[in-house]
Amino acid sequence: MRSGRTSAGGNAYAANDVADDERLVRNGFWRKLARHAGKLPFAEDLLAAYYCAFDRQTPLQVRAVLLGALAYFVLPLDGIPDLLPMLGFADDAAVLATAMKLVMDSIRPEHREAAREKLFQ
Repeated sequence: MRSGRTSAGGNAYAANDVADDERLVRNGFWRKLARHAGKLPFAEDLLAAYYCAFDRQTPLQVRAVLLGALAYFVLPLDGIPDLLPMLGFADDAAVLATAMKLVMDSIRPEHREAAREKLFQ
């Protein structure tokens, strides 16, 4: 959870927070995805969000939303433990779905194509 601090421009989610989430996601995303990909019906959306979040053409606000959702997926402690059968990733899926709905116009076809290619390689 963020500290709630605001930047000079009044943004509650500052550039430092984006950088923190970016590091967290870069360090843990692929490892966690590899462990659980077969159990994730939302794996394609997860990957599309990842590719969009790390696309430097993506606006900072969109990156912030997606990195927050991806960081929630990577974090070992969350609302519903990931080890619980059938329910473990329900909260991760809900967070991701909400984030993607907020930024759906920024997730471009090339992000989705990269996600499909990665899943089916």
